[in-house]
Amino acid sequence: MGMQLMIHFKMFGSRARQCASEPSRWLAMATLAMLAPLCAAQSPLIDANLNEQVVMATSGQQTTQLETTLFKPPGEGPFPILIMNHGKSLGNPRTQQRERFLVISREFVKRGYAVVIPMRTGFSKSSGLYADAQCDMTTNGQQQADDLQTTLDYLHTQPWADTTRVLVGGQSHGGLTTMAFGTRNVPGVKGLINFAGGLRSHGGTCQWRASLIDAFASFGGQTAAPSLWFYGENDSLFDPETAARLYQAYVTAGGHAKLVAYGAFKKDAHSMSRSRDGVNIWWPETEKFLTAIGLPTAQVVALSDERKPARSDYAAIDNVNAIPYLADSGREQYRLFLDKSLPRAFAVSASGAWSWAEDGDDPARYVLEHCQAKSKQPCKLYAIDNDVVWVAQETLPETAAVSIPY
Repeated sequence: MGMQLMIHFKMFGSRARQCASEPSRWLAMATLAMLAPLCAAQSPLIDANLNEQVVMATSGQQTTQLETTLFKPPGEGPFPILIMNHGKSLGNPRTQQRERFLVISREFVKRGYAVVIPMRTGFSKSSGLYADAQCDMTTNGQQQADDLQTTLDYLHTQPWADTTRVLVGGQSHGGLTTMAFGTRNVPGVKGLINFAGGLRSHGGTCQWRASLIDAFASFGGQTAAPSLWFYGENDSLFDPETAARLYQAYVTAGGHAKLVAYGAFKKDAHSMSRSRDGVNIWWPETEKFLTAIGLPTAQVVALSDERKPARSDYAAIDNVNAIPYLADSGREQYRLFLDKSLPRAFAVSASGAWSWAEDGDDPARYVLEHCQAKSKQPCKLYAIDNDVVWVAQETLPETAAVSIPY
């Protein structure tokens, strides 16, 4: 589990090992770390602050149904649209959780956009089976791009969607999907954003770099819309040399793109777009890009930030012995948590269960989910970032800590 969001939790060990051992030929990770611990999809959480909805999008000409997350500003619209495309985790795409891109979604909803995130064919609760093009990256990208057409067909039926002002973005495998979709030159699509886009083989004999370079050359030769690319120095999947070769192939073929080759980002730049700290990297360049293609950038919606409870006076953040309910193994995990980067969160339950996470869209939400999945007692946040938020009077009667080995 080298990718962020990094999640650790008590009593999930056997299931985590089972998920991690599933075979897969492909590795194009947008969400590997958050998905590896739990294969089974969890019940969706709805963020009322972002007017979140989940619909099964389809078009009149197709039987495909895509599980699609919508985030919308207040009002009736019509709103400019951001369509964000997800990556692919190791293992069965059917077990991949619904994508939300909360960090990116917040930034665009604040600026009056509706954000649309379709799970492609064969992923999560969407219908059909994932199409593996057997090391043909060009075909793979175009197969994935078919689902973007389904998504746009659905949006054309929605009065709140301004389909004359559409931005298409994607991360990892979703970035490849985005660049493939650009070749269709759909009216109303003003620009493309590629966050560490690509696809690579995991095992086998596929010459994935050569195939990926050929794919980007093919896309560049057919795409009129401009694009903005982000690749970091310490990206675990696509190193700077690979990113530069993809870019050169694309623009040499006639594509219009700007490559933002930023430096190292935390432990893995492949997850930059998921981190709140990554906004400082991608938003300034994105703002200039949106202005150039005639899309809005001004903040028009005030969003409340309800993710972080207030700091309590329960204990100092580094007082390991103050945490209630934990056995020695849990306290050792809290020590590891203290060395992790921000944002981060730690949750605990009277049953002795615990969970910690670093980085990602919203680590506090994930630790509560993962802790609660194996605890009959309510899980509560103990610490967020550098603050203890535990309130003693809200705790349940203390029970003996339970030590369950991994």
